[in-house]
Amino acid sequence: MSKEVIYSANAPEPIGPYSQAIKIGSMLFVSGQIAIDKASGKILTDNITEETNQVLKNIGEVLTAAGMDFSNVVKCSIFLKDMGQFPVVNEAYGKKFTHNPPARETVEVSRLPKDVNVEISCIAVK
Repeated sequence: MSKEVIYSANAPEPIGPYSQAIKIGSMLFVSGQIAIDKASGKILTDNITEETNQVLKNIGEVLTAAGMDFSNVVKCSIFLKDMGQFPVVNEAYGKKFTHNPPARETVEVSRLPKDVNVEISCIAVK
């Protein structure tokens, strides 16, 4: 199988040597997204709900570029700077996965890129 780089002009540019997503066959591997607003270039970290919604928006843009949406997501990984924010992140996240939610883990980490509070990656299948 060949590896296809997926790119969305509507999602933030990668901040390192990685692709927004890689598609192999019917599987899509979306790199961890943080709350960078593509239009302004600003990183949203003042409000955890807004931050999580921006992360999910960025994931949605990458999924769309691959011809998929949140219903195709089978696995997510959530990285939090503070597990105390889990209930709020979980509530925002749950609004994207109302039917047959994907498998998931959530872990607390000491630091995330650009000092954000949440990063989410996912795997999707079409």
